[in-house]
Amino acid sequence: MSACTPPALALDFTQTRPENKMPLLNRTDTDHIAHLHMNAPERLNALSDEMLAALQEQIDALKDDRQIRAVILSGAGKAFCAGHDLKQMTAGRQAEDGGRAYFADLFKRCSRVMTGLQSLPQPVIARVHGIATAAGCQLVASCDLAVAAEGTRFGVNGVNIGLFCSTPMVALSRNIPRKHAFEMLTTGAFIDAARAAELGLVNRVVPPQDLEKSAVALAETVAAKLSAAVKIGKSAFYDQLQMPLDQAYAFTGEVMVENMLWRDTEEGIAAFLEKRPPDWQGS
Repeated sequence: MSACTPPALALDFTQTRPENKMPLLNRTDTDHIAHLHMNAPERLNALSDEMLAALQEQIDALKDDRQIRAVILSGAGKAFCAGHDLKQMTAGRQAEDGGRAYFADLFKRCSRVMTGLQSLPQPVIARVHGIATAAGCQLVASCDLAVAAEGTRFGVNGVNIGLFCSTPMVALSRNIPRKHAFEMLTTGAFIDAARAAELGLVNRVVPPQDLEKSAVALAETVAAKLSAAVKIGKSAFYDQLQMPLDQAYAFTGEVMVENMLWRDTEEGIAAFLEKRPPDWQGS
């Protein structure tokens, strides 16, 4: 394996709160893990224009960062993320076209962030607490893995204010069975963390005091694997989901052929058979 990153590398970003110039998104890199921490607790980490820009900036940076093998996304304060910034959306309606251009651009930018998380070579783990509603629930569903604190609530409850959560529906309906997704979308009801785990929206539920430790442990497990194998596997995972069965097997067979021909894969198999740690040379 390559050398570890410095124990803790804190990075600053240009996207800040307009009112006080504090960073909206903090990043700290520790042992091949990037910690992205949404830092707008007074707005329940809403996906404002500025927050979306900060997230997109880091997605763009992480996709070529070979030192990072896993990402943890979390939120400051009492909530993970409460969805879009309704005050900004209300202001957007004041345009001459009633907000059509602003809303089209907003949902395009939001969709780019959501699909960008899945396009990253590194697995992304949502560390969720408090509430994750509307586009905040979409954010959890767009991450590859999720760990939730007991007591967390999830909802796509835009219907309660007359706005059907159509874009959050895309990620949600690809995480949980369709009838349960449709029930959440049409009733606006919350589900708790235990139910979210039952349905497949999150991987595990832990006591609040164990949330950070559990998310880090999962990230460390993923980061310890051959990162090139995880990268090719993550890409293939999402690609094959969109294919008919026969096409999916043909495609993934080609992926496995490529994977099998790597030097590090040969070394990994030899190490397993010889009952020793692998000497992986790739990143």
